[in-house]
Parts: sequence; C-alpha cells; structure tokens
Amino acid sequence: MGIVDEDIERVRSATDIVALITERVPLKRSGRRWVGLCPFHEEKTPSFSVNAEDGLYYCFGCGAGGDAITFVRDTEHLSFAEAVERLAARAKITLHYDARDARQQGQANKREVLLDALDRAVSWYHEQLLKAPEARAARDYLRSRGYDGKVVRAFRLGWAPDEWDALSRHLALSDEIFVKAGLGFVNRSGRQQDAMRSRIIFPICDPAGRAIALAGRVISGNSLPKYKNSPEGPLYLKRRTLYGFNWAKEAIASLGEAIVCEGYTDVIAFHSIGLRNAVATCGTALTDEHLQLLARYSKRVLLAYDGDRAGQEAVMRIHEWERTHELSVEVVQLPPGEDPASLAAHDPDALRKAVGVAKPYLAFRLERVLASYDMKTAESRARAARAGLELLAEHPDDLVRDQYLVSIADRCRFDLSKLRSSLAELLTLSRDSSFPRSKGAKVQMSSGKPTKIRDVDTYTAGGSWPGSKVPRESLVRSGGERSMNRAYRVRNALPAVDERLSDRTAPYPYSSRDIPGPELAALRLAVHRPGEVADRLEEVLFSNQLCRRTFNALASAESLQEAVAKSDEEVARLITRIAVEEVEGGLEAADVLDRLLISAARRQLARLETRARAGLDAGAFPELASATAWLRKRIEELSSLNCSQGLREELLQWLMDNDKEEE
Repeated sequence: MGIVDEDIERVRSATDIVALITERVPLKRSGRRWVGLCPFHEEKTPSFSVNAEDGLYYCFGCGAGGDAITFVRDTEHLSFAEAVERLAARAKITLHYDARDARQQGQANKREVLLDALDRAVSWYHEQLLKAPEARAARDYLRSRGYDGKVVRAFRLGWAPDEWDALSRHLALSDEIFVKAGLGFVNRSGRQQDAMRSRIIFPICDPAGRAIALAGRVISGNSLPKYKNSPEGPLYLKRRTLYGFNWAKEAIASLGEAIVCEGYTDVIAFHSIGLRNAVATCGTALTDEHLQLLARYSKRVLLAYDGDRAGQEAVMRIHEWERTHELSVEVVQLPPGEDPASLAAHDPDALRKAVGVAKPYLAFRLERVLASYDMKTAESRARAARAGLELLAEHPDDLVRDQYLVSIADRCRFDLSKLRSSLAELLTLSRDSSFPRSKGAKVQMSSGKPTKIRDVDTYTAGGSWPGSKVPRESLVRSGGERSMNRAYRVRNALPAVDERLSDRTAPYPYSSRDIPGPELAALRLAVHRPGEVADRLEEVLFSNQLCRRTFNALASAESLQEAVAKSDEEVARLITRIAVEEVEGGLEAADVLDRLLISAARRQLARLETRARAGLDAGAFPELASATAWLRKRIEELSSLNCSQGLREELLQWLMDNDKEEE
C-alpha cells in the first residue's frame, strides 16, 4: 500500500528500537550502544549492536542490519507495509495512504474493522472456555486429548455456548460487519445468529497472527459435521490460508522445512512435541498459493497425511510445484490407521522419527506401487516395472527419472539399459500430454542472452536494499543444501515496490580494510559527530567510490534513517554498520580532515605528473608544470604544523574545481 512517507518516518521515530529488540533477545548497554547475541544467527559471543539514538542495528557476525521496520520484517516475516502497520498499531499511530491509493486506504480501514471484530470474538470465546461453567464438558474433552491450560492459551482455543445469539449479543456489531467477518448471519426474523454453537473454537490467523476466521469442532458424536469453518470472505480464502502458519513461520524459516497436516489438532500435536514447523490446510487440498507461501520460507515441504491421503494428492501438480517453486515435496509415512494427533498422544518418538525419515514424493509413490506386486514371477515383475515406469514418466526431470530407474531395475531384476529404452518410448508416446511449462518463471532475451526473470512478490519475510538487483536472502540452519549460514539463503522474490529500507542480503560485501583509513574515519565522524565536519567534507576528498556514495547520501539526508532508506544496498549497509560502532575518543576531526586533504592532493598530483610524463600535449606542459609545482608546495605546507585554515580552504576549492574520476 502507498503509505505516505511522513507516516513511515513517524513510525520509525516513535518506535523504541531497544525495547522492540529486547522482546526477542536481551541487550546490555555498552558505552553509548546496546549489545547482545544476534537473533539472526547462532553465536556465543555478542556481535549484535544497536544504536538507540538513531534507531539502527547491525550484526558484525552475519551482516544483518537495518531499523525497526527491518527488524519486524525479518523476525515476523512481513512485507514492508505490514511491518509499518504493525509498528503503527504498537505506537497508536494512524496511517495515511497516497491519494492515488484512496480506495486501498478505504479497503484497509474496512479490513481493520473486520479484524477487530474477529479478535474480539476470539477473545470472548477463549474466556468462555477458560471460565464459563457450561464449558466444563469442553474442558474435560480437551484434557482427555492431552490439551492442558498452556496449550489452550497458546493456541487461543475457545468455546461457543449452546445458544443461537450469545456472541452477537456480546459484540453488538452491525449486520454488515457481523456477516462479513464470518461470525454469523441474519436470520429470517432479521436478527443476528451465531455461526458457531456448542463447538470448540480454533482461531485461524493470517501470517501476522491476526484472526481471520474460525473453525469449530463438536465434542459429541451426534449427526452434526465434526468441523465447521467460517465462510470465505474479505479476510479469509481457504486456498491462501494455512492454519498455524503464524506460529510456525519462524521455525519453518529456521529449519528450512514445513510440515503440512490435514487437521488443526494435528498441528497442535506436532507443536506439543517440539515440532513447531507444522501447519494445516483449512478443509481443502494443498494449492499452488499455499506452496508459494511456504516456498518463501523453506525449500522442503513434508506431507504428514495418512498413507491413503498422501497417495491421492494430484501427482502432476506436485511435480509442477517442485519445479516451479524449486522445492522438494516429501511424505511422512505414518503407521496404518494413525494420524499425527493420535501418534503424538501415545508414541511421540515414533512421530518424530517418521518426520526424520520422510521420503521424496516420487520415492514414496514408487515404493507403494512396487510393494503392491509379489515379484515372484517374471510376469509380475514386468507389470511392476511397467507401473513404475509410468510413474517416472510423470516427472519432468530426466535426471531424477534416471536415478529412480536404478531402483526399478534392482527390485524388478531388469537390465537398466532396457528400462531406459522403455521409458524413452513411453515418454515419446505421452509427449502430447506432457507437463505444461512452469508459470513461475519467464525467459527474457537481453542483449542476445537468455535471462531468467523471477516473479515479483510483495510479501516476504526478508527483503533487499532499495535499488538492489539481487534476490532476497533469508535464514536457514544447517542440513543438506541448507548448510550455509541462515542469513544467506535466496528467497525467490524481488524487492517490494514500496520498500524504503534494506533487510539482510549477502554477507558484508567488503572488509573495512578495503576502504582507506582516513575516509572511513571521516565517515564515522559524519555519522557520529556531524557538527565537526559538516561544512568541511566534500565529495572530492573520497577516492573510494563506496565512500563517495556514502558521503553524498549523508550530505543529502536530514537523518541517518533517511540516508539509509534512500541509499543503495552497499551504502545503506555501511551507514548502518558505522552507526552502531563506538567512535574512539582520540579521533580528532582536524587530523582526519588534513589526512583526507593531503591524500586527495597527492592523487591529483600523481595525475598531473602522469600527464606531464606522457607528453601528449606539448602546449599544455607549462601549465601542467606550474600546477604540479603549486600543488607539491601546498602538500608540503599542509603537512607542516603551521598550516593556515585559509590554505586548507584554498586547496580544497582547487581540488573541487579540478576533480576527475579515477580511471
């Protein structure tokens, strides 16, 4: 959404970044800074530093850096606008949107009203379950399933009384809001009637943790449907919603894998045994939109269905997901007759083990097919091999197919070359009905060379610095291709349109050793003690291009946050890093400026001498000789103890007049 810049700055200014960060990790004051263990990578020695005055943080270990908005985006996996809205709500700031987005603003306001209605409903149902005498049967039922008070509070479970308008009387909402929020309907008598009655309530939340729908479960074996969900509406679309994702997203990003279940109780069961990366579809099959969401956080999706259900997933669709979203879909094989909730209740170790040995989807299906043949006769082995080849033909990757051919050859005792030939014939016959091209990526010709262009996605947990052309990065832990540091896994999305500030991207792109000492010292002064150098620094004094760009960003901004927000990736990261450093007390502005001025003068002197030695323009030689002599003398004077301020100003002006970019 087009949140106006003034409101974004108000949110930044109103947010106490130390208080915000200490909600997740403890910080201790060290001089003017706050330090602690980095929340973005595992470490034993603190390398995470926070500048409370300017509202910036930086980790010298993994390179994570930014402001309060960045921190919320990274830790809660929100888009830029969602993070601003979250902080605005925290600071009780009303946001405004660009005039061109007035319609969006109106829609956002309506959404807030609906979200508020859902939140009030969830809170009321939750209180009913905890305290109402008539909810005793529901409490007893939950205890029998192993749900104690801690679980009930963590997942905000509730109870809908056996009354037709108990909720509507409590909330006193307009008919429009009551209906659009999915809380009930208006009956023939023109009165509001609750959608849920005599059911345990499971709140369904968006990724930010705000309730957008309700699911109700009966506790008695009557003729009513076991589960009842809110109808789809402005807040709730089943094809986009995963139950428990708001609680699981951090674990999914951290572990690099997501467990997908069928039911709400399955999710709670996984979480109760420490597997907090579990989510569930809301009464619908897994969709491409579900996979798009999960693929932003992990590249491994485990289906924790019962065996029959897992085998019934649309094969073509899963293989297409694997190719389009560059992820692996695997199957958690459960014992016959078990679901995650039941197995977690009586044998949690077995459930953990099943997750640990999940099989790729194709391997799971191939195993089931081959196991259905007795393999005792040549004919049965041939039928098994043929069925296996038909499965392989459905997969779009020839390298993957060839790997599984070895398994079929071993199990069915066939020559591998013969199977390859048979598979090739099968693929030729089925070519007309082959897999459709992926819609997840396009190939665009640029300067005669094909370039893959990824889809632009405005929602990510991660982010790129403004103007950056590199993909986002995210956080994963060790394991297979996830063995790189958490801060560096690519999330396949480009920067959101309205992003103002970077999140983490790659490791710190340079060492401070790559930057001349006086130039880095000058930038530190410009950040920490700007009054001492504000009128004495000029672009010509910086030879390093990154330092030049950083100086220009600082000089053109009214605050550090504005400089960071409007800069490219490298500049923003350098400013952020400098902002959280302690400046040595012995750093004298006059000394730093003189060293800069001498270095700049020597660079110009070297250029003049090079031109004179080249002798390409004899007519210009006298002028070059005169300028060289004048400049050499000024450098000698500047290096002495008796240099006047007038000489400094004269030399600086000459350098500005004769500045040329280094070749």
